[in-house]
Amino acid sequence: MGIVARRVAATGKGIFTGAERGEIDDALVDKAADEVFRVLGELKGGAMKLGQALSVAEAAVPPRFSDRYREALTRLQSQAPPMPAQQVHRVLAEQLGTRWRDRFTSFDSEAVAAASIGQVHRAVWADGRAVAVKIQYPGADVALMSDLKMLQMLSGAFGMFMPGVDVRALIGEFVDRTAEELDYRIEGDHQRRFARAYAADPHFFVPRVIASAPKVMVTEWMEATPLSTIIASGTAAQRNRAGLRLAEFALSSPEKVGYLHCDPHPGNYQLLDDGRLGVIDFGAAIAVPEGLPPVVGELARHAVAEDYDRLLDCLRDNDFVRAGHRLELDPITRLVTPLVAQFDGDRVHISRELLQGHMARAMDVKNMSMNNTLAVRMPEDLPDMVMLGRVFAGIIGVCAQLDADGPFLALVRRWLPGYAAAGEAA
Repeated sequence: MGIVARRVAATGKGIFTGAERGEIDDALVDKAADEVFRVLGELKGGAMKLGQALSVAEAAVPPRFSDRYREALTRLQSQAPPMPAQQVHRVLAEQLGTRWRDRFTSFDSEAVAAASIGQVHRAVWADGRAVAVKIQYPGADVALMSDLKMLQMLSGAFGMFMPGVDVRALIGEFVDRTAEELDYRIEGDHQRRFARAYAADPHFFVPRVIASAPKVMVTEWMEATPLSTIIASGTAAQRNRAGLRLAEFALSSPEKVGYLHCDPHPGNYQLLDDGRLGVIDFGAAIAVPEGLPPVVGELARHAVAEDYDRLLDCLRDNDFVRAGHRLELDPITRLVTPLVAQFDGDRVHISRELLQGHMARAMDVKNMSMNNTLAVRMPEDLPDMVMLGRVFAGIIGVCAQLDADGPFLALVRRWLPGYAAAGEAA
C-alpha cells in the first residue's frame, strides 16, 4: 500500500509527462484496483455493512473493473458466518430477558438472512404475528471499527480507480454514525416514525417495530423480492417501478416524516407483489424538521431550464460562493447541459452509462476550473447539505444499477420545495 501511495504522490507532483505519464497512470490505476480488491477480500468484521455502503458507488467504477467490483461486494454482503443457535439464544436472553421464549409462539433458531451487522430470524410473536428478529453479532462494534480503519488506509487507492467518488469522506461519515447504528433502540425509534407516516401509503411499506433493545429488534415480517434480485433479473417494469419508488421515498420523507433515510443501497429495499417498495434498516437517519431546503429545488429548476445566469445568482445569493471568489460559467454548462439533454419531458433513463459519463465530465470540469472548486462552499445555515447530496447521489446510483427509466422529473416537481417558480402549481 505504501508503494502505491508513494507513486501516486510522485505522479501528482508532475514528474512524468506525455505518453510516459499516461502509461504510468494506467499502471498505477491497475495496481490500485488490485490492492482494493485484495483488501476487500480480507475484510471480516462488519464486512457486509461496508459492502452495502460501497455498493452505491458501483456505477462510478470504470467499466474494465465493474465485474470485479460487483463480485467483491457480493462476497462482502454474503460472507458473514451465521451465529450458532446457542449464541443466538444467549443474546436474546441478555437483551429480552431470560424468559424471552414467552414472547414468541415460535422461534426459528436458524437465520434466514444476514443483516448488515447481524442476522435475521423468522418467528411468530405471542399475538400470532409473523415477525423478523434482527440480532446483532457479538463484537460487531470492534470488528466494524477494525475494518473501517483498514479501509481508511485504503482510501487513496480507491481514489485512483474511482476518481469521482470521495471514499475517504464516505468512510469518515460512516465512522461518525456507527455508534448510533450499533444501538437498535435508536434504529427502532427512527423506524417507528417512518412506519407511522407511511402506514396508509399505497406506494411504500415500512414494517412496524414490535420490540427493540440495544442488540435485538423485532419487526413485522415483510414478504417481498430483494432489490438485488430485481437488479440482477427483474423485468423492465419491476426495475422502473423500483427506481421511481426509491426516488419518491427519498424526496417525500422529509416532508412526510421530518426525517431522511440515509442508507441508500439495494440491501435496504424490497419490492412487494402489490408494487409497494418495502424499506428497512433505519439505523442511519437524520432529522430534517423543516423538510428539504427550498434552495435545493430552486437550483434544480434553474439547472433543468438551463437558465445559468439565474443559477449563478441563486448560488451567490444563498452563500454557496466564498467571499472574494467568482464562479466561471463555462464549466457549469459543460457539466449540466449533457444531463439536461437526457430528459424526454419528465422522463429520464438513469443508466450506468449516464452516471459514468457524468462522473468523467465532473472530473474534467474539476481539472479545468480549480477556481470554481475553490469558490464553492456549503452555507453555514444549511449544515445537512453535504449529507443530502450524498444520500441523493446514492439514490441515483441505485437507480443506475436498476437501469430505471421513468418520469423522475415529475417526482422532483411534486416533492422538492422551491422547484416550482413563484405562482406556479407544483
